[in-house]
Amino acid sequence: MMRGNWTTVREFILVSFSTLSSELQALLFLLFLGIYLVTLMGNVLIILVTTADFALQSPMYFFLRNLSFLEIGFNLVIVPKMLGTLILQDTTISFLGCATQMYFFFFFGVAECCLLATMAYDRYVAICDPLHYPIIMSHRSCAQLAAASWFSGVPVATVETTWIFSFPFCGPNRVNHFFCDSPPVIALVCADTSLFELEALTATVLFIIFPFLLILGSYVHILSTIFRMPSAEGKRKAFSTCSSHLLVVSLFYSTAILTYFRPRSNTSPENKKALSLSYTVVTPILNPIIYSLRNNEVKAALRRISQRTLGTLKL
Repeated sequence: MMRGNWTTVREFILVSFSTLSSELQALLFLLFLGIYLVTLMGNVLIILVTTADFALQSPMYFFLRNLSFLEIGFNLVIVPKMLGTLILQDTTISFLGCATQMYFFFFFGVAECCLLATMAYDRYVAICDPLHYPIIMSHRSCAQLAAASWFSGVPVATVETTWIFSFPFCGPNRVNHFFCDSPPVIALVCADTSLFELEALTATVLFIIFPFLLILGSYVHILSTIFRMPSAEGKRKAFSTCSSHLLVVSLFYSTAILTYFRPRSNTSPENKKALSLSYTVVTPILNPIIYSLRNNEVKAALRRISQRTLGTLKL
């Protein structure tokens, strides 16, 4: 309970896309619903295929499976509530609900940043040091790297969420976003947040910018190695494996950096929403498309599984 002139905020109102016409909101609902369903089905398919097919038991597909789990969680935290604000006009979210959404958003977001860096390291070792790849990327090493990626989100989510919701909120309670993200929620705080913003900037450098620089460094070495390959087919296969991953990584990190590097920047709320849509809606759907429709090994595994399933049904 707050004292003085402060009021106790029991719920927040998500502005979301309420400034748009009802017809446009309905179109956005259909668009985002379609993307959401494709994202979920694509990631579930990747999990099932990479688990069931013996040929897809390499470290690359182990990390890809973890990425699919992360993408599913990331989407579940953000998209259903966003769809509700569009079609049901259910724009309210409780104080606890807002804190919970923010916690898991940070958790999955930081874990994905670290996992993408781990996947880049895996490709670096596979292409630049193939002779030592089985030793460096052993089953134990892969499990440790994946676990470190997942648990890296815990301290960040705990510190950031606890700190933000320990501040007093004296109204208004309108969050100018489609989910409870830290910059628009911090804008509602009635206290000095400079120390928190310094901590948030430090977390951004450590868990977004630093992994991104590691990925760029890895790919500089990877591309240098690819260009030195004598075989044109080897170059094509290696470049095909890495280029798609680099595209998704660049889109995910660049929009995240623009959003969180300056929490109180002069960027308009509408532009921030567009940036957030990029890494919460667009990037998650690209992963299953790139790693299934454009991956010959995954397509071959799907054919093998389909043939086995049809053969079993005929018996």
